[in-house]
Amino acid sequence: MKGALIGCGFFAQNQLHAWRDIDGVEIVALCDQNEIALNASAKLFGIDQVYTDAQEMFADGGFDFVDIATTAPSHRTLVEMAAKAGVNIICQKPFAENMDDARAMVASADAAGATLMVHENFRWQSAIQSALKVVRSGAIGEPFFGRVSFRSGYDVFSGQPYLAEGQRFIIEDLGIHILDIARAFFGDVDRIAATTQRMNPNINGEDVATMLLEHHSGVSCIVDCSYATKRIPENFPQSLLEIDGSIGSLRLDAGYKLTVQTDDEITVDVSPPLLPWAERPWHNIQESVKIIQQHFVNCIRSGSQPETSGADNLKTLALVEAAYISAEHGRTVSLSEI
Repeated sequence: MKGALIGCGFFAQNQLHAWRDIDGVEIVALCDQNEIALNASAKLFGIDQVYTDAQEMFADGGFDFVDIATTAPSHRTLVEMAAKAGVNIICQKPFAENMDDARAMVASADAAGATLMVHENFRWQSAIQSALKVVRSGAIGEPFFGRVSFRSGYDVFSGQPYLAEGQRFIIEDLGIHILDIARAFFGDVDRIAATTQRMNPNINGEDVATMLLEHHSGVSCIVDCSYATKRIPENFPQSLLEIDGSIGSLRLDAGYKLTVQTDDEITVDVSPPLLPWAERPWHNIQESVKIIQQHFVNCIRSGSQPETSGADNLKTLALVEAAYISAEHGRTVSLSEI
């Protein structure tokens, strides 16, 4: 299976490493308007075909899928270009700048018969997957309350300075991951209420968000995110869980400690492995990149729909939009409005 990757920036290096580790897959072409980043990635990963124009790359072809690792404003153009070229697509999150673009992208892939998956990798972290297996097994009974939390003071702006520039920040960039984790555990959401704050005066968007979700299943879930939390030791980039069920409870605590309480208490270490090309503390996210990309490949080979397909991600993206509406207007928002 041959692939092309568009966007050779900071995070795309993880994707290139992960593709190299997946059996039967080869990235044969790279594209980026920044020739310095493009040539550096091409040299590091031994890729000969390089382009600064995506249309030219698609016209030349020679690949089965494309990995779109650019920022959201370019996604619709590139996804529609890929669909027209008849290749399968994995697209970085946030999937789109608005719901109209996102729906159009899903429609274009459907019309072309192409597999479209969003690179929504947080639910694929091995610690989160371990917790999902416990909950889905029925070990704690029927969940009725959850909390998914990500609180950190880590400087994400040094590696990705554009994050400080947008009017939206933490819900759109990080909260989307945490909302998707909540959906993975508890299903679709009926209503959401959100508040936001900006603690860092050097950024334009919000860096703290607290959201209350009412799921169709009846579960109430708190999703809270912060990049303004000073704590020692620093938890970045761990997502923490608390889930109450009808016969027990589950916690995923800092340090990757997973505790399940029913009649007894069992605590296990679910620390992710440190892949040869990974580095702490990013290693849990870097491992999840490999896991989600393997899932994409498996789905193409089996003809099945990815768990984080474009169609599924519309529901996560709708949560982001609803959260911003709720925070701006100070009211609960029904997802039917979106």
